[in-house]
Amino acid sequence: MPPSSTSVRPTAIRRRVIAALGLLVLLVPALTGCLRVQTSMGISSDDRVSGQIVAATIPIDENDKGPELTVPSALAGKVRVQEYAQDGYVGSQVLFSNLTFGDVQQLATMSDQSAGSFQLSLQRAGDLVSLTGRVDLEAAPERGTDVQFTIAFPARVATTNGDRESDSIVSWKLPAGEVSTLRAEVRYSDPNTRGFAGWAGIVAGGAMAVTLLIGALAWFTRNPTPARAPSNGRLGS
Repeated sequence: MPPSSTSVRPTAIRRRVIAALGLLVLLVPALTGCLRVQTSMGISSDDRVSGQIVAATIPIDENDKGPELTVPSALAGKVRVQEYAQDGYVGSQVLFSNLTFGDVQQLATMSDQSAGSFQLSLQRAGDLVSLTGRVDLEAAPERGTDVQFTIAFPARVATTNGDRESDSIVSWKLPAGEVSTLRAEVRYSDPNTRGFAGWAGIVAGGAMAVTLLIGALAWFTRNPTPARAPSNGRLGS
């Protein structure tokens, strides 16, 4: 006797639900996009920048390598790109060191414009160093997007719109679907000024040494004490 429809229906429904849930799990990465962008950098007291950038996504298939970033020719030798694979994410990891403030601006040309745009600027005016940035994530999926930026300065941060991790470290967690701005200011002496001050000190020290030497020579070559006149008041012949 064939099973009744009432006994088959719950099992069939249960199987369909399980199958649907399995399909949903497979589709979640594709639907959300699951974007990870993590940037961390540090500035030394001589205005040199080092750090790394991770740009990765959850792959949609085994051939998906995620974002593939290319080093600008102007930064060859200072920037290295390697494959990134961690926590189920794949993409690129960018390692850089000894960049100038001008070099940092060119890092933005490596970004994947399909996920968003990233602009960053470091500028110095006397002893004041300013960081300004703009991150456009309007096209990034709101679910599964993790974009973070962290920077360490060589001195205490004066003002910022980021989260202070310590006196000299600031971070931002940037929301998807929005355009965010980065801002921070810090004061420390200009390395060029420090170099000039050191050179000026050497010159001043040298000038002082020359002055003392001239004074010493003048003292040793001064006219000897005049001979005393003889007791009879007449000069000897």
